Amino acid sequence: MNGFVKVAAASPIVEVGNCSENIKCIEALINQADIRGVQILVFPELCITGYTCMDLFAQKLLLDNAVKYLLQLVANVSHLAMLCVVGMPLEIENKLFNVAVAFQQGKILGIVPKTYIPNHKEFQEMRWFSSGSLLGSKTVKIGGEVYPVGCDLLFRASNNDSFDYRPETIVGVEICEDLWTPVPPSSFQSLHGASIILNLSASNEITGKNEYLQSLIVQQSARCIAGYVYASSGFGESTTDLVFAGKGFVAENGVMTACQAERFTIEPKLLVGDIDVSYLRHDRLVNTSFGQSSALVRDKAVRFVPFQLPFYKGALSRSINPHPFVPSDTDTLKERCEEILNIQTYGLIKRLKHIIVRSAVIGVSGGLDSTLALMVTVRAFDRLGLPRTGILGVTMPGFGTTDRTYNNAVKLIRSLGVTFREISIKDACIQHFKDIGHDGKTPDVTYENVQARERTQILMDLANMTRGIVIGTGDMSELALGWATYNGDHISMYGVNASVPKTLVRYLVESTATFATDDITRETLLDIAATPVSPELIPADEQGNITQKTEDIMGPYELHDFFLYHFIRRGAEFSNIYFLACRAFEYKYDGATIRKWLQVFLLRFFSQQFKRSCLPDGPKVGSISLSPRCDWRMPSDAADADFRVFL
Repeated sequence: MNGFVKVAAASPIVEVGNCSENIKCIEALINQADIRGVQILVFPELCITGYTCMDLFAQKLLLDNAVKYLLQLVANVSHLAMLCVVGMPLEIENKLFNVAVAFQQGKILGIVPKTYIPNHKEFQEMRWFSSGSLLGSKTVKIGGEVYPVGCDLLFRASNNDSFDYRPETIVGVEICEDLWTPVPPSSFQSLHGASIILNLSASNEITGKNEYLQSLIVQQSARCIAGYVYASSGFGESTTDLVFAGKGFVAENGVMTACQAERFTIEPKLLVGDIDVSYLRHDRLVNTSFGQSSALVRDKAVRFVPFQLPFYKGALSRSINPHPFVPSDTDTLKERCEEILNIQTYGLIKRLKHIIVRSAVIGVSGGLDSTLALMVTVRAFDRLGLPRTGILGVTMPGFGTTDRTYNNAVKLIRSLGVTFREISIKDACIQHFKDIGHDGKTPDVTYENVQARERTQILMDLANMTRGIVIGTGDMSELALGWATYNGDHISMYGVNASVPKTLVRYLVESTATFATDDITRETLLDIAATPVSPELIPADEQGNITQKTEDIMGPYELHDFFLYHFIRRGAEFSNIYFLACRAFEYKYDGATIRKWLQVFLLRFFSQQFKRSCLPDGPKVGSISLSPRCDWRMPSDAADADFRVFL
């Protein structure tokens, strides 16, 4: 569904050495997973026998029972479509291997042996098992049938419908210790196309290990640009020397998207998550280093085993963050804001030092963007040891300026100790209206842009007079929508907000308020953060209130930032973006509203590229930038027709 694959990690209760009882719990978890719409399900290593059988692994009865009850399990769930992978011991070529068995709809698809066999501290697997790298056979007979076996197996979804546009899904398998090695098998599997890695594990609990394990999983999913599903042994394993708590994790490209809420329980566990295969495909395409790394596996042949990926059913298991640019955790948000402010500040410091200027000119409107730019400039001057009087804060009231924004601009400039300058643009704009034959009353695009360009001209000329530079205030969300006047507020000499999305600007302004040393500055910043977003180019109403609210005209910025993130960062199709937005904002906007503003986003994003093509310099602060020199290069006349098919 929309590029997602529903996966699950199961941790059954085991009785050590009792295969018949063990498959009952495994079967029950498979049935539970089916009810929840799982497409790919992985169990812990050696779960059919139990991991802690020790020297019982040398007993023929145990090994025969493992095969007998594996076949019974496969037959019992033959009516289910999901791909299941379980762990067991298997004798091949007079050697014993710790293997993962993949099966679907009553048929064993293939067997993958463990590559790296630990033999240190509490792990003594070499006493019983051989490495899969020592396996000479390519096939193995189980129950009278011959199946592929080897470390070189990958499982590739092969769907019959030629019109099935689901992205290709290839599954790789590694077992426990394989992950802990310098070059895990999953690294090579991913370079051969595996987008989902399954790990069957039996990792015991010791203090601090769980956090370290999670970091390994997250990092490996990031390096492989893959989904990683990890299932570990739980209650029932022998506690003679070790304790197994039953862990389950689902990671995706460096982010832990699902994990067991509680480890130490005496119940079977089933962790269900989703992996966005479309997103992984996108990141592999744009990450050229990943493509170059494929040269490492040119001489390492693999065998692809086909399987049928069931259609996704049910709702997504993951929640969708409606504000992907804004961390939901308060502490993380605070840290992120400080980091962004530092990036902005040091970007500006370098520019000021390079061109040897001691003056910075900023148009301060009393709105969010100009406030953030002013606070960044103040930080830069403070860290350079320059007097704040070298910053020229200019308020330029026009036809739509309200008392609230004007007063906030004046109070902020004065409280910060910045040089204050007020220049009204009204007379200059009236004269310009006369010069070009505009009635000066019709509130059209010309009426608005005349004001924006007049303000920019004032700032540029003041910068020339003071041998300084104009600090740009426009943010990334405005750049995405083209909500800026070309050769007006679109232009500056250094744009410190150029890669900051609107949904984050408000938090950054609030963050600067926490560092304010006086009450006036703090109160002013907080009031600015609470002011509706507006360019204030249309006159206020009779009560002096803002009449031109950007979000009434362009749509909610939280929606546009959501669209922007998933279109640029995740390479999502617009049908997928719509689906995700409906999920993320299901309690706030209906489908028709989301579709309406998604249409606006698409139209404006394609039509306004010409403004981004000549974007002033400015620092990249996050995973997305629209700079034509950095992240986003797009023809200004690219057609959007094919992208509008869904809409």
